[in-house]
Amino acid sequence: MDVDPARVWSVPSAADTIVTWEYDEGRERLLRLYEKGKRRQWDGADRLDWTTQVDPDNPLGTRDDEVPIFGSPTWSRLGAADRSTLVRHLAAWQFSQFLHGEQGGLICAARIIQTVPDIDSKYFAATQVIDEARHAEVFARFVREKIGLTYPIDAGLRALLDDVLSDRRWDITYLGVQVLIEGLGLAAYQIVRDSTTNPLARAITAYVMEDEARHVAFGRIALADHYRELSTAELDEREEFCIEALAVMRQRFLCHQVWAMLGYDVDECVQAVETSAAQQAFRRLLFSRIVPTLRDIGLLSERVRGHLAGMDINGFESVDLDRAERADALSARIADASRAPG
Repeated sequence: MDVDPARVWSVPSAADTIVTWEYDEGRERLLRLYEKGKRRQWDGADRLDWTTQVDPDNPLGTRDDEVPIFGSPTWSRLGAADRSTLVRHLAAWQFSQFLHGEQGGLICAARIIQTVPDIDSKYFAATQVIDEARHAEVFARFVREKIGLTYPIDAGLRALLDDVLSDRRWDITYLGVQVLIEGLGLAAYQIVRDSTTNPLARAITAYVMEDEARHVAFGRIALADHYRELSTAELDEREEFCIEALAVMRQRFLCHQVWAMLGYDVDECVQAVETSAAQQAFRRLLFSRIVPTLRDIGLLSERVRGHLAGMDINGFESVDLDRAERADALSARIADASRAPG
């Protein structure tokens, strides 16, 4: 389907462009991350095996009990052919949102280069720009060649990107993309990587996750330093931004677009997703990378904790993000090894 009849989306911004002449100093951890970002560039055309067969009726190898409305009245009314159509549309919707989110990351990384005051952040963001372009490229190719169906950007993701891109404060771009959007993306990619039976989809998500883990680490380092210098009132503003964004993001995986496109009863389907124990656990897991990042940058206040508890999101404060980043890198090495001869 047509992703957007208008073809372009224009977001006004009053952000200042910052040029710095301070080349000699930089944060050691951030510069190490920059070096890692340079060394770990890859080409999706070469690293991925695009000859891999993908079942057009079930691109990700989704089990029935992994379908969000499994067991619902709508699901019970569907025949085998309709269930195959639904599974294909769900895969198309999910990977379309991955694609749109990666383009959002591409634009925001370029914005960070433009607006951030520190040269070390500009250096790393430059590596992120090519990362995000590569991610958008491979997701677009998978959707186009292997699924053959594309969905428009989810309204919640679009609203969050609109807020991030229209705000002139450079740290809001970091917070919205590096912490919230990419943190959610990391968890969503992990779920696909660890559950799909398709080796191409598994490799794509594993390779993208290795890059995205660096991006989240970039946000953690830069924002932790910056937020230590902000006033209580300024921190309150960032907390409020997070609370509003978290509420929007929690609604992203209700799949309204899919139910409407297939002519299902949208309210009935959303109710099924909301009340499914499996889907509730899935949606909680999507915040497993965001919560510890908020902890590390100093925004996991009692107010934010209370909001998370109200969303039934808990148990992630003790997650070790450095360990998770190492595990993501190992998963990418395993995906590489699976392609090696013999």
